[in-house]
Amino acid sequence: MRAMNVFHDIEARVRKVLLKLQEQGVLAQDAKLDAIVVEPPRDVAHGDMATNAAMVLARAAGMSPRDLAQHIAEGLMVHDDIEKADIAGAGFVNLTLAPQFWQGQLKEIAARGASYGQREKRDTKINVEYVSANPTGPMHVGHARGAVFGDVLARLLECDGYAVTREYY
Repeated sequence: MRAMNVFHDIEARVRKVLLKLQEQGVLAQDAKLDAIVVEPPRDVAHGDMATNAAMVLARAAGMSPRDLAQHIAEGLMVHDDIEKADIAGAGFVNLTLAPQFWQGQLKEIAARGASYGQREKRDTKINVEYVSANPTGPMHVGHARGAVFGDVLARLLECDGYAVTREYY
């Protein structure tokens, strides 16, 4: 499966490293990989992406977060488009991505167009209810805000693959 966006791409790589660590016995087989997050670091000087994987899985590995982060960083450095993998603080892994990674992403965005970043359809259905203006009272800016917010929320959920039903009251 192709990555939906930059974050999904890097998260997939982190998960692959974690699965390999499970195979090697470094990480327990029942480790909960759903808790890992890949996001921009708080300080852009720390790189392009950061993951908390070592922080949330250290107990399952029976080691300190920094030691597990070292295994994760080493596993990620096999990719040519990851320039640097640094361990920060108690065990966050900060990644600096090589210029060719970003160039590849631009090509992917151009190829996928408006569908770039959208997830595959999920089985989960979500109902978004939002309120229209009260016909018996005066109109104000809050009525427009509620309609816009509801519509934007529904569109974002659809982009994330959910089947969304809108109810506009």
